[in-house]
This record gives sequence, structure tokens and C-alpha cells, in this order.
Amino acid sequence: MKNNSIKETPASRKKIAIVMGGYSSEYEISVQSGNLVYRHLDKNKYTLYRVLILKDRWVALDENQTEYPINKADFSTNIAGEKINFDCVFNAIHGTPGEDGLLAGYFESIGIRQTACDHYQAALTFNKRDCISVLRAYGIKTAINFALDKGDKIIPEKILEKVGLPCFVKANRAGSSFGVSKVKTESELLPAIENSFSEDNEVIIESFLEGMEVDVCVINHKGKIQALPVTEIVSENEFFDYKAKYLGESQEITPARLSDADTKKVQNLAIRIFKHLKLKGLTRTEFIFHKGEPHFIEVNTIPGLSEASIVPQQALAAGISLKELFENQIELALDSTVVHQ
Repeated sequence: MKNNSIKETPASRKKIAIVMGGYSSEYEISVQSGNLVYRHLDKNKYTLYRVLILKDRWVALDENQTEYPINKADFSTNIAGEKINFDCVFNAIHGTPGEDGLLAGYFESIGIRQTACDHYQAALTFNKRDCISVLRAYGIKTAINFALDKGDKIIPEKILEKVGLPCFVKANRAGSSFGVSKVKTESELLPAIENSFSEDNEVIIESFLEGMEVDVCVINHKGKIQALPVTEIVSENEFFDYKAKYLGESQEITPARLSDADTKKVQNLAIRIFKHLKLKGLTRTEFIFHKGEPHFIEVNTIPGLSEASIVPQQALAAGISLKELFENQIELALDSTVVHQ
């Protein structure tokens, strides 16, 4: 006799793994992002599994937070005697290994589709120095920068001669403003560099750009690449740091207080960058309007999706529900006929 107390899963329902966590300081933010995606996706359309990826274990979670190990050979799991093979992965891991190309390469190698960009694009965009170098070749304006690797001889006078004061010292491969300092005096430079080296073994030091900071999200929505309404960032702190991003110490004004011409200019630039870099999924690109022109700061290929994050704000301002936004990314990943570039 069939046990009617057990809800049957239709054979046509796609199994979606929402991966979250990661190995970096952005772990907690990633968990918030993944859980937001989990809450908003249609559980009548997809069979959803949250997958926590940590250095010491990869596990699928059920509603009671029970952990089921992931078999890394094929990214499957076994729950109640049933082997679960996933049809698609919603990648919500900020930082390594989700945003730097490691997971993308892994999923490509075992033939599982995922919502974020491919491994080369992920590695390129996660490396601020390399990404800036590529975009400059397309004539895109950026700050002046100086690169350091761990172990390099540090000569403050040489650095400041190039970038000036104030300047920003950043971990080259990190997100959520971890390892970032604003330096106003020469005496602050070395401690700031050490702070950045605590996050990464590469550092980028950038000239200060005075002007309005804005963020532009670009998505492939129903097969069309489009920019969402622009967000203006007004930080209560020296810059848009972790507290400003996640603890409410900023104003995020959507749409930004820009003229129609400047709005269109920065949206078109964000779309150009998306296409030049051959990105896909959800991206958020940061700019400073310096001397009337948008200057590229960085692009996030797996931007924050927590309640406090900018992508959800911009999507809602565009009239796109979070359910539609997230479902669209899964359907694009599953559709092999879509050209993402």
C-alpha cells in the first residue's frame, strides 16, 4: 500500500542545489544569500537542496539542518537511501571557491550546469589587477594603481609618487571590503598593506577618485542582457566598507540621483563590460563618477543576495520579483541554446 503521508516528487521537477558558504571571510554573507534564494524559489517547480561548502566538508542540508555528505566525484548525495543527482547549481558563494573560478571549473568538468560565469571569467574578474588591465584595453577609465605581491620590497615614496594621497589599499582577491583601507597619510600605508596581505598575497593600491559612487547590476533576463536601475552609495564611513554594506551604515538610493544621460551612460558601460568579459548570471559593477565620467572599480560576478544587498533592491525597482530573478537564472543555466555573451 502506498504511504500517502509522503509527498511524491514529480519526475519532471528539476533538482537544484543552492551552494553557499565557501572558504573566505565572506562565508556568513554567502549563507545569507543562499538562504534568501532558497526562500524565494518556487518549491512546487523545483526540488531545492541547500548545499554547504566548507574546507572540511561538503554537505547537503535538509529542513532540520541534518547534513548529508556530498560525493565530490559527481556532486551527488544520498538522502534516505536515494541517490540525488542535481540538474543545476545556483552558485551563491562569494569569494573562493565560488567566485574565483574553482567551483565553475569543477562543475564544467563533471557536466553540471551552474548559474554564475564560467571558470576563466570568474578567475579574471576576481583578480582586480588583471580585470582592470583587460578593461583598460577597451578604453574603460579606472583609477591609477600600483601592484604588490607578498615578499616585494615596499618603498612608500615610490608607491605614493604614483597613486598620491589619499589612496585605497585593497586585497587583490577578496570581496565585501575585507582587506580594504583608505590611507590618508604616509604613516598609514604600511599597516594598511599588512591588513590587505592578511586576506590575500596580492595587493592593489589605487588612487582616490572623488565623486559619486554607484552600483549597476547587469543580468541576462529572459535572454536579453540588461542593466537594472542604478544605485547611489552614500556611506556614513570613509568608504563603502563592510559596516556600510551589511550593518546599515550607508544610504543606498535607487534610482541614483543622476541625470538621465549619466544614468544611461553608466548602464551602457556596465553592459559593455558584461559583454567584453563574456559574463553571465547576476553581476554587480561598481563605478565612481569622477570629473563627470564613470570610472570602473570592480565587478562582482556573484554579488550579495542578502536582505541588505543591492541586487535585490535594484531588481525590485525594475519590477522584477526575487522569485522571477532567481528562477530566470536557473532557466538560463538549464537552457543550452542560450548564448550568454
